[in-house]
Amino acid sequence: MERCLPRLLLLTAAFSVFVLRARSTDPPLSSDGVNGEVVALMSMKSKMRDERGVMDGWDINSVDPCTWSMVGCSSNGLVVSLDMANNGLSGTLSASVGNLSHLQTMLLQNNKITGALTVEIGKLSKLKTLDLSANKFIGEIPVTLGHLTQLGYLRLDRNKFSGQIPEAVAKLAGLSFLDLSFNNLSGLIPTIFAKDYSVAGNYFLCNSSAMHGCGNVVMNETINSVNPSNHQFTIVLTLSVSCALMLSLLLLVFVLHRCRQHLRFSPIDENCEIGMGQLKRFSFRELQTSTENFSSKNILGQGGFGVVFKGRLKNGAVVAVKRLKDPNFTGEVQFQTEVEMIGLALHRNLLRLLGFCMTSNERLLVYPYMSNGSVADRLRDHHHGKPSLEWSKRMRIALGAARGLLYLHDQCNPKIIHRDVKAANILLDECFEAVVGDFGLAKLLDRRESHVTTAVRGTVGHIAPEYLSTGQSSEKTDVFGFGILLLELITGQKTLGSGYGPAHKGLMLDWVRELYEEKRLSSMVDRNLNGSFVAAELEVAVEVILMCTRSSPSLRPTMCEVVKTLEASTLVEEEEERHEMVHGLSCSFSRTCDANDEASSFVLEPIELSGPR
Repeated sequence: MERCLPRLLLLTAAFSVFVLRARSTDPPLSSDGVNGEVVALMSMKSKMRDERGVMDGWDINSVDPCTWSMVGCSSNGLVVSLDMANNGLSGTLSASVGNLSHLQTMLLQNNKITGALTVEIGKLSKLKTLDLSANKFIGEIPVTLGHLTQLGYLRLDRNKFSGQIPEAVAKLAGLSFLDLSFNNLSGLIPTIFAKDYSVAGNYFLCNSSAMHGCGNVVMNETINSVNPSNHQFTIVLTLSVSCALMLSLLLLVFVLHRCRQHLRFSPIDENCEIGMGQLKRFSFRELQTSTENFSSKNILGQGGFGVVFKGRLKNGAVVAVKRLKDPNFTGEVQFQTEVEMIGLALHRNLLRLLGFCMTSNERLLVYPYMSNGSVADRLRDHHHGKPSLEWSKRMRIALGAARGLLYLHDQCNPKIIHRDVKAANILLDECFEAVVGDFGLAKLLDRRESHVTTAVRGTVGHIAPEYLSTGQSSEKTDVFGFGILLLELITGQKTLGSGYGPAHKGLMLDWVRELYEEKRLSSMVDRNLNGSFVAAELEVAVEVILMCTRSSPSLRPTMCEVVKTLEASTLVEEEEERHEMVHGLSCSFSRTCDANDEASSFVLEPIELSGPR
């Protein structure tokens, strides 16, 4: 009995620790047994007007808010995310939001929420993403936001915030992106530590180089408030500003009148062409005319995002017009913002977005026309009994596609996850240079701001197992798709025929692994090549396939590692150099196959993007 007593005490202590740890992760309960997170969420509901009834399922008598719409929870049942964007919510934001102590993501953009932003938001110490853009918040930006040291993404743009930018917010070192644009902020712009930020549209802000001007503004306001002798100057200034505004209005009316007259009084949102940065906003009528009213004979292809038509613009340029499905799935502001971000991704191995069209019931994207179609088309195309893609072209295509994906993952900020890497989405220009298309579209047609979605977008046979089972995508999802793409380039066949499922994909990869171990790699090469391939390159390519298609995402390489491995094959590099020497500048890495065709050239410098993907 005496020997058993110490063991019994040890087991009792261990059990107590286990219980305490388990209880520490449970949702917080008040003295009367009510879930504190439920109380906080119900307080938020009471302060908001919910005309669409999206919060009807929120119930004070519930013990588990994890089943409520727009609420996301951890595996321990703690509220970690609120995705309440684009729901027409109005009213104010309750101070009780500060009691959601485990919250990591809060998305309230594109609503009509008013009032001051509560200082209690500074209590959300675990918050990583906060988007309150496109609302009607007023007052000063709370200094307590500077307490959120884990915050990586903050958008307060397109509100009515006033006052100065808090130093504490500007000095948040962990911010990847900060957007304070289009508010009524004033004063000196402090040093902002965020990697990418925007303060545009705040006309009373001034930077350090204009410090003297800031001083003058404050000084003039003080003097004018106490010195009556400046009364005449104030009147003259007011009259001058009024006259300038009147002239601007008259000029605007004249321009709109000419635009309407030129377009036979058609609606402006469908027919006026508006330039937006480097993108062009096309009129719906122009695209309708260029595609012969979206004639079926002009269809180039169709997929999960919509139908692609071949079109010819008034200036003779041939384009590809993608008419998106679900045109009302995203709001106009969100669509325009995402399109701007896609348009900033410029690289020789990425399909350049030329422009877009947005009406009340249409969403269209305009791209350059790729005369050689897609890799999927060319793999099954033959000229005079020979495949149109010989071995050297296939290896250059693989390397080009890898470089394009590397740019999306490593040089875009935030990174862009393609989600549907396959042969049909790798296009070929006049020089058979690989051009990755359809990037950014999965995010464009997905309401959620994270890379977790309930609607898995992709093609069976190319979807990574973790994306198919959980809906969670990452750059490693694209790495898996690239592995399958490389396998198609080598075999010349689709990895999955019609009627096959994921099991067949597994068998296909097992077959590749078996051939690799038995050193019989030549058996998997496309027979149409008639044995014309480089064995050393084949071995490297198969090793890349096996690494990219590992079942665990953490074991797959990055696209940077993939590119380095492919580039290490000297035969590929020598072939590229020989290809350039033969064709000269017409097929250089600039992707400009015609020196006079400025529209097809690409900027090679990395450009950082802003906004969610």
